[in-house]
Amino acid sequence: RQQRRRTGLKSKKTPMRLCIGCGEMRPKRELVRVLKAPDDTISLDITGKKSGRGAYLCKNPACLAAARKGHRLERSFGCRVSDAVYEEMEHALQTEVMESADHLS
Repeated sequence: RQQRRRTGLKSKKTPMRLCIGCGEMRPKRELVRVLKAPDDTISLDITGKKSGRGAYLCKNPACLAAARKGHRLERSFGCRVSDAVYEEMEHALQTEVMESADHLS
C-alpha cells in the first residue's frame, strides 16, 4: 500500500463540550470534568483522563449551583448525588480556580 501524503497544514480541531450548568459549548480545556467512576463514586476529575462516565462544568461556581438546582448531575449519571458530594466539588472547584489564578499572575 502506498501512504497518502498530506498536502498543506490542517489546523487541529478543538474538542468542544457542553457545560451542564449554563448549557454553553466551550473548549474542553476550559471545563472541569465531573466523574462517575465504575465504583459509583462521584468526584471532580481535574486531569480529565480517569475512566468512567463524565459530565462537564465551567470553572464558575454559578454553573455548579445551576447544575445542583436543576439536578443535572443526577440526570447525567442516573443516580442520586448527595449534598456532601456537591460541597466537596464546590471546595475542589474553588481550589482549582485559585490555582489557575495563581498561574496567570
